[in-house]
Amino acid sequence: MLPILLVILVSLLALAAVGTLFLKYMRRVIIERDLHFAGEDKSSVPFSYRMMAKVVPVLRIAHSKVVAWWYGHPSKKLKLVGVTGTNGKTTTATVLYDLFRQMGHRCGLISTVSICIDGETLPAVITTPGAAELNRLMDRMVKAGCEYVFMECSSHGLVHNRVSGLHFTGGIFTNLTRDHLDDHRTFANYRNAKKSYFDMLPPQAFAIVNDDDCNSNIIVSDCKATVKTYSIQHQADFTGHVLGCNKEGMRLEIDGHEVDVHFIGRFNASNLLGVYATAVMLGKRPDDILTVMPLMRSVTGRLEPVDMPQGFTALVDYAHTPDALHNVLSAIHDVLGHQGKIVTVCGAGGNRDKGKRPLIAQEAVRQSDQVVLTSDNPRFEDPQEIINDMLAGLDEMQKEKVVCIVDRREAIRRACEMAGRGDVVLLAGKGHEDYQDVNGVRHHFSDKETLKEICDMIKSQ
Repeated sequence: MLPILLVILVSLLALAAVGTLFLKYMRRVIIERDLHFAGEDKSSVPFSYRMMAKVVPVLRIAHSKVVAWWYGHPSKKLKLVGVTGTNGKTTTATVLYDLFRQMGHRCGLISTVSICIDGETLPAVITTPGAAELNRLMDRMVKAGCEYVFMECSSHGLVHNRVSGLHFTGGIFTNLTRDHLDDHRTFANYRNAKKSYFDMLPPQAFAIVNDDDCNSNIIVSDCKATVKTYSIQHQADFTGHVLGCNKEGMRLEIDGHEVDVHFIGRFNASNLLGVYATAVMLGKRPDDILTVMPLMRSVTGRLEPVDMPQGFTALVDYAHTPDALHNVLSAIHDVLGHQGKIVTVCGAGGNRDKGKRPLIAQEAVRQSDQVVLTSDNPRFEDPQEIINDMLAGLDEMQKEKVVCIVDRREAIRRACEMAGRGDVVLLAGKGHEDYQDVNGVRHHFSDKETLKEICDMIKSQ
């Protein structure tokens, strides 16, 4: 019996591998031409391509289920919660991990920034690893005695069926704004990728959704799990409000209780409310959650502060979409008021959605006193052309606020020269990343390390 099962396993893995490679090679033909371009005559697409577009997802699902079986279905031995949405995934998953560890539980974390197994930190390569790697990690987490695992579920991971063989206890939807249209082609396709996660949740699971997002009803329209809503704008199953903020954090009201937290920004108030709602659905007492929440700290590369010798504050953040940049800059304004200026350094990724480039520039100029446009993983594009695409969204008056410097290290140095005591320099786009992707090669580069170099240079003068 065992040899037969092994033959089946190897066959399925081989089919999945071949299908995946084929789909990767033919991706633009299959997905863009056949699946995403509404109104195109599908009879013009070769039958073999249309068949592969249907077969490959089935093979991927089979692959996910087989590797889960191979590792003994480790996710069934854990309370696994997935977090999906455009922004806030990393913060939500990481704070849940820290919160539950602080409450005495052994936990696992799978995020964009890192993979953690009850305190042991491993490097993360992509947001949602492949099915085999996911099950291998969860098997390690089970063996380490973990009870809970919190993981980010990216749209790519969902479309590629990486989580199809996992058993989820619950899921969280943070928000949905424009991103990854280079892959999904339309916003509706992107939304459907996120929605597919909630479609797969079993009836005994729970779904926590941000009711302040206009897409929330669509996201859970076919969800079989118990749906609970949260909001910082109106009444919901879990309700919160921002009572006040300063550069140290915010005072929140959550379900009628006041709590001080070391986060800034309304978007983080929403993230923390989602964390609270999830913890309640996992059986934790509200008082216990709110007692521990003030101990939580901001996540690496997410509005991470660096104090500079000149008396200004530098903030490193992963914001790389127009909405994320809007949220971060709004949070800075809430703290600064009219007491200092904001200098923003930002760029846009190469070989990605070109439509968001002018939108990023517009948002940066609208909420900043000065802007330095620069490189952010240009990949196989000319970084100057990317900057030109960003400038195309600005009028002549707006361009007066802007300086363009292709070299990101030089751009950061220039921004620091522009800032004075009490000001804020925002380095947006890279956050925790420690590389620049140029022509297929990842060169070591870190915004935080660059700031440290500038600090050391100033101190030595």
